[in-house]
Amino acid sequence: MSAIISSNKYGKSCVRILKVKRSGKIHDISELTVNIMLEGDFQSAHTRGDNSKVLPTDTMKNTVYALAKEDPVNSPEEFALHLSEYLLKNHDQVTKVRTEISEKLWKRIHIGEEKIDSDHSFISSGNEKKIVRVTLSEKERSVTSGLNDLLVLKTTDSGFENFYKDRLTTLKETSDRVFSTSITAEWIYNNENVNFNELHDSIRRILLETFAGHKSLSVQHTLYEMGKNVIESIRETEEIHITMPNKHYLLFDLEKLGLNNGNEIFIPTDEPFGLIDATVKRS
Repeated sequence: MSAIISSNKYGKSCVRILKVKRSGKIHDISELTVNIMLEGDFQSAHTRGDNSKVLPTDTMKNTVYALAKEDPVNSPEEFALHLSEYLLKNHDQVTKVRTEISEKLWKRIHIGEEKIDSDHSFISSGNEKKIVRVTLSEKERSVTSGLNDLLVLKTTDSGFENFYKDRLTTLKETSDRVFSTSITAEWIYNNENVNFNELHDSIRRILLETFAGHKSLSVQHTLYEMGKNVIESIRETEEIHITMPNKHYLLFDLEKLGLNNGNEIFIPTDEPFGLIDATVKRS
């Protein structure tokens, strides 16, 4: 019996970069974390220790910085496409490139009573990030965009009733509860000739407006409504995958203190939590 390499890939992870785009006194910034994975003719490195076809991962890191200097980095999608195309075109032994980028979001600081945008000073938008995944090969070309850690909460218009119960069920039904989640959403574009930044902002707006306005009978109910509204409103999207952990806020028992709790005092909890996940596709 002999052993063979059935599949292999390698790459460079967590290449972090801040690009400052200077247009006179007005500056823009993009802070990216880039992951690259290559597939191709690398079997001999495993089976014979022959590194002659192995592009050093340090070179991949250098490529990110060099291309970021040359590229305007208008969006993480466009930069991921440029980087992937460069690696695929310039290295014959590479047959497939997968590039993932997450972008840390910054907003301009507002100055003075008139809230004028600063030319060059920024404040963090929290943990929310843009996420991008580009896969390129002779047979495959795909662009997936998205966001994660979009933390939202609403204090009413959410309930959970008439659920399945067995002998171990203790959860009480409620028609009015706090609903909080950290949204992760990824959507697949059906073409690349789009304004990625504008579409990202539109999809994010639809997700937020749906969450805020939907009369939720469950997390699943609202998740589907969010996905459906994106698919119906944004024709450039083929499907959207949404993950929503249920961040529980538990009603505190004030009766033992002789007080009435009219849905006012809650205990935030981190663990354990429910996790709801679904994909909505164009039919």
